[in-house]
Amino acid sequence: MHQFVLTWFGWVEHWHYYGVILLMAMESSIIPVPSEVVIPPAAFLATQPGSSMTVWGVVLAGTFGSWLGASLSYWISRWVGRVVVVKFGKYFMVSEKKLEMAEHWLHRYEAGGIFFARLLPVIRHLISIPAGIIRMGFGMFSVMTIIGSALWCSVLAYYGPKVITPEMMQSADTKQLIDAVKHQSHLIIAGILVLCILYFVVLKLTAKPSKTDATS
Repeated sequence: MHQFVLTWFGWVEHWHYYGVILLMAMESSIIPVPSEVVIPPAAFLATQPGSSMTVWGVVLAGTFGSWLGASLSYWISRWVGRVVVVKFGKYFMVSEKKLEMAEHWLHRYEAGGIFFARLLPVIRHLISIPAGIIRMGFGMFSVMTIIGSALWCSVLAYYGPKVITPEMMQSADTKQLIDAVKHQSHLIIAGILVLCILYFVVLKLTAKPSKTDATS
């Protein structure tokens, strides 16, 4: 992992926005690149003297990359179908159990599930697969993916320059970077969880009664 992180940092340093786009596209597909080691360091680099990047540029690049990777997973899954995904997913760390969890999430929360999934670990890089399998409307899928990804990238970019140090960048300590970002952003994460809970409650209260309830 340490060598991977060094390579990823090199992509961001030398390719700038293109490196952010590529890494976040990977993060949103079946390649589990932690967004915590992409956006915060990129935002830190954007604040350094002489940088050709800006923090908002990093957010836009991250959002576009997230949408690009998610869209690729969506269309591939839609094309090959569930049987193929289940058969070969294990080679890409997409187990049938994880897929079933993402499918259940999507069936229950629909478009809102796409938005909140972009803010939650594990589900974030899997949710595009069941969305493609059930042939969810690509327009709505894209809108929810972009909004959720933009919010998540903004949170990470905001805390990047505040918690990242030159020493962290030189050591490329994955655990230290992730712990530093999570420690400082716990209030934002708590707010996101509150929004999730409120959404789920409203969805539950406004749900249409089942046929069994209607006839009882």
